[in-house]
Amino acid sequence: MGDVADSATHTNNWAVLVSTSRFWFNYRHMANVLSMYRTVKRLGIPDSQIILMLSDDVACNPRNLFPGSVFNNADRALDLYGESVEVDYRGYEVTVENFIRLLTDRWDEDHPKSKRLMTDENSNVFIYLTGHGGEDFLKFQDAEEIASHDIADAFAQMYAKKRYNELFFMIDTCQANTMFSKFYSPNVIAVGSSELDESSYSHHSDVEIGVAVVDRFTYYTLGFMEEIDKNSTLTLQDLFDSYTFEKVHSHVGVRTDLYSRNLSEVLITDFFGNVRNLVPDDDSVTNNHENDKELKSESTLLKIAKLKHNEALIQNTTTNPQVTKSKRINTDDAIYQGAVETYNVTLVKALGIFILVAFLFLLKTMSCSKTDTLKTTDISLYDEHVAIY
Repeated sequence: MGDVADSATHTNNWAVLVSTSRFWFNYRHMANVLSMYRTVKRLGIPDSQIILMLSDDVACNPRNLFPGSVFNNADRALDLYGESVEVDYRGYEVTVENFIRLLTDRWDEDHPKSKRLMTDENSNVFIYLTGHGGEDFLKFQDAEEIASHDIADAFAQMYAKKRYNELFFMIDTCQANTMFSKFYSPNVIAVGSSELDESSYSHHSDVEIGVAVVDRFTYYTLGFMEEIDKNSTLTLQDLFDSYTFEKVHSHVGVRTDLYSRNLSEVLITDFFGNVRNLVPDDDSVTNNHENDKELKSESTLLKIAKLKHNEALIQNTTTNPQVTKSKRINTDDAIYQGAVETYNVTLVKALGIFILVAFLFLLKTMSCSKTDTLKTTDISLYDEHVAIY
């Protein structure tokens, strides 16, 4: 793959969505990432091509007044957790090490494929991170940090190993723009929610839940995404133009110097949607034509063989009518003989059952007679005993 991404080779889209924060008061970070998860699924990326990492499960937190549910709006119109959320890494599985391994595909052989980023040189990859950060770092689990140069080096390994065609990096955290300042790999575009020494703010809280439910940058990103569908012609430039300081309350940053295409020509669905129009290469087309010819040839031979077989049968019947008649008579005799044998077997079975029933009845009769005799004897003995006394 050269330095310039070839959009014609873009054949599949993947998404890596990561919430790095723990604890109930970081509810909004899980809501952020689940909102992005719902968006990419709605636009066509299947679960098999989405890696979802949730460092905490606020849906099951005892302080949640709505158990099993997560909302990103105070009206609680949409349950983000729902019934079809596939979490690939949860809790303490969400670590800096696992995130780097995921990007670079440095796993043991027995690591499940469903938890791996199975991309190639024709993959467009969308990576979304949300959590608490600072200048050139993002906290994981409130216990460790990933630095901007760690992500930059991971992207470089991905590029060297031909693990992406184009890469779109989005991050919502304080001083977010510093996290892509160290990137140096080709065909990468990045956007962040806030610049150096600037915070990233929450949008609003839910009184009953008791905490903020979504961040401003993600909230307005989702608002833009809700207006598009799989056939949308809106571009990344349209998305970036929609961010204003009045909305986000911070300065959104975009880095494009590593990216070769004009943003006004890059469709949102190039990263957020599924790829539907696949163009096979010339070799596969040629092979398919050759296979079709072989199949047609085989089909023709089969038809000829079948016709010859039918002609032989007709000719045999015409030239040897007596043989055919004899075969039919023999067949009828065999059927009749089989029927007779079946009847005989049935008759024998019925006779056997009758004999068995008669024998059992005889035994029962004899048993009853013996019992009556014993009873009579007992009565006689009793009478004699009474007479003696």
